[in-house]
Amino acid sequence: MASVVAKLNPPPLAISGRQTLFGTVQTSTLSIPRTRQSHLAITAKATSDSSESSSVVQSVKNIWDKPEDRVAVIGLGIAAIVGFWASSNLITAIDHLPLIPSVFEFVGILFSSWFVYRYLLFKPDRKELFQAINKSISDILGQ
Repeated sequence: MASVVAKLNPPPLAISGRQTLFGTVQTSTLSIPRTRQSHLAITAKATSDSSESSSVVQSVKNIWDKPEDRVAVIGLGIAAIVGFWASSNLITAIDHLPLIPSVFEFVGILFSSWFVYRYLLFKPDRKELFQAINKSISDILGQ
């Protein structure tokens, strides 16, 4: 269970709807009782136990509880830190080469220009891009 407590100064809090890229956020008004010192007090509690994050945390807890798996978890953590450090140094080394950063910048400019021409310049192409984005999002979410 998670809880959030916030103290806000007046005026009263109102949540309004807005149009987004993928749909409309619903409009609702929130009335909050005032405390004595003219501050607003909000308390929100989440009680959902079926979220994916809690299952991931539970899986990590289960692995950590087994003594023979602790060494593997610590090893994976150290390997992740070393991998991050090595990739950071590799990027720095590539950045110090005299010609490579200019070539990458030129390729980035060319690709950005192509993307704008292919997907953003004309209205039917923008619709195609939005359909591809929506399809990708629904595939990721499993809908």
